[in-house]
Amino acid sequence: MTTQPDWDAIRDLSQRVLREGAPLVLTEDTRALLHRTADEVAIPDATSALQSDDGALALLRECSHRISEGSNRLMDALDRMYRHQDAGNYEDARKEMRDVLSVEVVPYYREAAQGQLDDMADTP
Repeated sequence: MTTQPDWDAIRDLSQRVLREGAPLVLTEDTRALLHRTADEVAIPDATSALQSDDGALALLRECSHRISEGSNRLMDALDRMYRHQDAGNYEDARKEMRDVLSVEVVPYYREAAQGQLDDMADTP
């Protein structure tokens, strides 16, 4: 599995801009952060979004959304998967990960779900 992306900087930016109302200032560093994060969360064509303030703000919103929603989805599914495993119900445990894979777009979260599914390949 690839290493976990470091999303602290994008979370901090999202907190300041989207929650606290600070302006989004498009410096070279901010553009690079948004572009890198867009790649990490599978958002195509970030370059064109970064051509305008409105596009950059929309990109920040979508990056933040994909990170938080994907994390919540995976954590909830893992919790249910472990409960199914504890009960000896591996088919429903596998279904939890297949359900994540059916909707998840963030590569890191997809790899995590696929890894869990692969780990259950030899179970009844």
